[in-house]
Amino acid sequence: MGKTETILKRKVCIYLPSIKHKKRWEELAKKQKVSISKFIIEHVENSLNQEDPGYKTRAEMQKEINDLKKENEELRKDNRIKRIVIDKQEEELRRYRSLSFLEKPEPKVRKYDRDLINLLRKEKIVTYDRILEYLKIDPRDPDVMKAISVQLETLEEYGIVHSTQKGWRWIG
Repeated sequence: MGKTETILKRKVCIYLPSIKHKKRWEELAKKQKVSISKFIIEHVENSLNQEDPGYKTRAEMQKEINDLKKENEELRKDNRIKRIVIDKQEEELRRYRSLSFLEKPEPKVRKYDRDLINLLRKEKIVTYDRILEYLKIDPRDPDVMKAISVQLETLEEYGIVHSTQKGWRWIG
C-alpha cells in the first residue's frame, strides 16, 4: 500500500473549541514553518512522550543546543588565545636559540635550529625566503635574521651546506 492508499486510514479529524484556537494553531505552525498537521503531531507526541524519563522537550533541546553553541564559541576563543601564546613562545624560543650566534664565536658547541637543519636536509635547494617561511621568522626582526645568516654561514664553513645562486644546498 502506498502513501495515498493509506491516507484515509491515517486521517484523524479534530474539532477545536473555537475558530480562534484554530487560527492560533495555524499561526504557530506557520511561525515554525511546518504544516498544521506536523505542528499538531509534534505537540501531541511531545505531550505523550513527557512521561518518558529521558525525553526532552523542544525547548529543552533548543536550550541544550544554545548552551553547546556558547560552549563551542568559548572553546574556540580559548583555542585562539592559546594559539597566539604558542606562536609568541615559539618566536621567543627562536630568538633565544639565535642569541648564541649573535655572540662572538668561541670554541664551544652551538645548538643549531633543528627545524633549519631538517629543512636543509629535506629539500635539495632552499631559498632564504623559504627558510624564513618554514621557520615562521619575521624578516623585520634583525636579531633573528642575523642569527639565521650566521647559522647558515657557520654550516657552510664546516662544509655541511653550500651557498648557490638559487639558495642553500645540503651537502652533509
